[in-house]
Amino acid sequence: MPEVDESEKEKQFYTDIPAKSEPFFLKGCNNSDWGMKNRLSRIFDPKSGKTVMLAIDHGYFQGPTTGLERVDVTILPLLPYADTLMLTRGILRTIIPPDFDKGIVLRASGGPSILSELSNEKIAIDIDEAIRLNVSAMAVQVFIGGQMETKSVHNMTRLVDMGNRYGIPTLGVTAVGKEMARDAKYMRLASRIIAELGVTYVKTYYVPEDFDTVVAACPVPIVIAGGKKLPELEALTMAYNAIRDGAAGVDMGRNIFQSESPVAMIKALRKVVHEGENPKTAYDFFLTEMNEAKKG
Repeated sequence: MPEVDESEKEKQFYTDIPAKSEPFFLKGCNNSDWGMKNRLSRIFDPKSGKTVMLAIDHGYFQGPTTGLERVDVTILPLLPYADTLMLTRGILRTIIPPDFDKGIVLRASGGPSILSELSNEKIAIDIDEAIRLNVSAMAVQVFIGGQMETKSVHNMTRLVDMGNRYGIPTLGVTAVGKEMARDAKYMRLASRIIAELGVTYVKTYYVPEDFDTVVAACPVPIVIAGGKKLPELEALTMAYNAIRDGAAGVDMGRNIFQSESPVAMIKALRKVVHEGENPKTAYDFFLTEMNEAKKG
């Protein structure tokens, strides 16, 4: 039997204070369960509602990408400045320190290399593996308009079902092949389809014209892909414009780890995404940080 509460202090039930029931800070995620929201809070900063994801999963289809030849040398110094890592289980297990306590977005699809048809992917992990690795989300490539469109959508819906069963979010990544137009019309189509079919959030490419309509038409958060390497000011400007148009963050890889000063670049990117800093000021900060690093 429990002990009798013998405290002489008068009980306080705070009957004059209504119980709080605050909406979750991320678009479209209010009806998710606690575990799902907790994992999303490791990816997106609850204060800013945004994320700086560091994508280093390129090797799953193109091998040792420039800047990722030695992840232990080039990427580990960036970890303190990334809200989330997007990577494969191989790199996670072999290189990332287990005391890394931020979000892990696990690449969950794969199969073909750059030598074959990229859209011919399959789910490449088991849900038990995602749970074992304590990931915050699973990422799947979706090839809307691609040769294996239906297959990739089926991969995605299976992953959504598995993730929902255990409270693990699914990131749907819109793949844009050479034959597909990179315009707002296509991005609206691809993002809306995968959101309708259940992904928790979407990664897509930024387009300068009407990107705000892509965000408005998508009922879940959108983060933008970094894409090919750009000059630092251009990359910071793209991030700024995407956030201005409603994106919930960026998932950049080459524009960080292929920068002349990767640490300075990711720190400058954080200023744009989380603090709303304008691109020119963020670029000046980048130059200052880079020069200080060279002196050191």
